[in-house]
Amino acid sequence: MIKFEKFTLDNGLKVIVHQDTTTPIVAINIAYNVGAKDEDNHRTGFAHLFEHLMFSGSVNIPEYDSPLQLVGGSNNAFTSQDYTNYYLTLPVANIETGFWLESDRMLSLAFSEKGLEVQRKVVVEEFKENYLNQPYGDVYLLLSPLIYKHHPYQWMTIGKETSHIEQATLEEVKAFFAKFYHPANAILTVSGDVSLQQIKDLCEKWFAPIPAGVAYVRNLPIEPPQKEARYLEVEREVPQSRIYKAYRMVGRDHKNYYIYDLLSDILGNGESSRLHQKLVKELQLFTNAGAFVMGTIEDGIFIITATLKESTSMEDAEKAIITELQQIAAHTIASTELQKVKNKAETHVVLNSMKGLDIAQGLTYFELLGDANKLNEFSQAIEAVTVAELQSIAQNLFQPTNCSTLYYKAKK
Repeated sequence: MIKFEKFTLDNGLKVIVHQDTTTPIVAINIAYNVGAKDEDNHRTGFAHLFEHLMFSGSVNIPEYDSPLQLVGGSNNAFTSQDYTNYYLTLPVANIETGFWLESDRMLSLAFSEKGLEVQRKVVVEEFKENYLNQPYGDVYLLLSPLIYKHHPYQWMTIGKETSHIEQATLEEVKAFFAKFYHPANAILTVSGDVSLQQIKDLCEKWFAPIPAGVAYVRNLPIEPPQKEARYLEVEREVPQSRIYKAYRMVGRDHKNYYIYDLLSDILGNGESSRLHQKLVKELQLFTNAGAFVMGTIEDGIFIITATLKESTSMEDAEKAIITELQQIAAHTIASTELQKVKNKAETHVVLNSMKGLDIAQGLTYFELLGDANKLNEFSQAIEAVTVAELQSIAQNLFQPTNCSTLYYKAKK
């Protein structure tokens, strides 16, 4: 059980405090409730661009990293389709430096044509290096718009295309910051040897004076149920062909999410999983095969992926995968098989509750979902999943009309 306390400043900033007296290091995590799904269809990649811009200096502090490094701290950030997360760790004795840095860039991030141009080039180069010029790098650039026709999950955090960032103006960037990067749209979590009153005092000093901003009300288009099988075939300069089968499923906060999660573990998590044992080891059709859920907050996808051996045809590969999916839908899963993946999931929970930063990020994420205490209910939700529920979900999930398939072929 992870104990924590919460309060909210008058400007809307939500604050979570987890006291851990066993460590001299404090973790400060701040999430802004903005992800790639909140971008304009013609200006994608902005949330990720800000992951870079937020480290490029404020009006008062020209360089974010140097003051933090001088007091023994480190930092990083990540962007998802659902939210943007910034985090740092430093000795608890120097905690105020972290509050100073985070509050200052929330209040007065520096904007200039030169600074924007620098970060534009960084992001565009990242797009090319990781998505266009890397083997299999464009998989989700292809797969996402095949699955989503209305919802903004149809583009990745990097954006739809480089031109959206290349053509971004300073005024557009400033407007994006004003809309999303303010106290009313943020959650601050602190984990370490701190007291509730200490954090309240620091928040009053550094964050309370920041104007609240206008509360963001999300109103995204709903993706209707998929009613037809979808296919896309491409050829690329890659060493081996791959197949990706994506099935529409529920979002992260749905009561059945953990059933899908455990189903993916049974099918494709590790060498003891069904797909590996049957398709890789026994039938020797693939060099690897796996399954996973994307874990998006809104309706997501359940993905089967496998890398074909050169001797395996795409037709045989797909038939073999479908056969395994039909097997798990038609036959009762052994309770021992279910318990094995439950034990793995529980171990993961325990490991993620040992570090202050992991705790801070976990509390932040579940607060974003509506209640930080859901972090403490994770194990219970996993343990409650039954064999009957797994089979029922499998029967409904693995329908041909609910599937989008990408044939990613190696050029010969």
